[in-house]
Amino acid sequence: MSAPGSYQAAAGPSSGPTAPPSYEETVAVNSYYPTPPAPVPGPATGLMTGPDGKGMNPPAYYTQPVPVPNPNAIAVQTVYVQQPISFFDRPVQMCCPSCNKMIVTQLSYNAGALTWLSCGSLCLLGCVAGCCFIPFCVDALQDVDHYCPNCKALLGTYKRL
Repeated sequence: MSAPGSYQAAAGPSSGPTAPPSYEETVAVNSYYPTPPAPVPGPATGLMTGPDGKGMNPPAYYTQPVPVPNPNAIAVQTVYVQQPISFFDRPVQMCCPSCNKMIVTQLSYNAGALTWLSCGSLCLLGCVAGCCFIPFCVDALQDVDHYCPNCKALLGTYKRL
């Protein structure tokens, strides 16, 4: 057995080494590409004389066929839609749109419409000695802002009223 890749001659009588086939013979034998229609012989066909004295055409040059656009083709585009997040008075676990990390929001309480209405109502009831400011100390009466703990971006607000 011989080494892989070594060339072995076919069995039978051998008259010695022969030359490899010419380019024209190789192209004629290995027709991997479709052949273009042959030109009609005439005075301006460009016939050349080969080494054996026979007429032959110059080698043809092949180009890759251009794909024909399909008018019925449908373009497919994938769109990812994030569900809207409802913010309440509790921290929310979500993916931050600013830093793209999974986070649990930090809360910040601010005086909103319900806080001021509660304060005004207490004033009308007679709590003018400072008790009317109690709603500013109660988180349940204030609006809630949700922030990202990583990038500190404001993600949403929960308004009580």
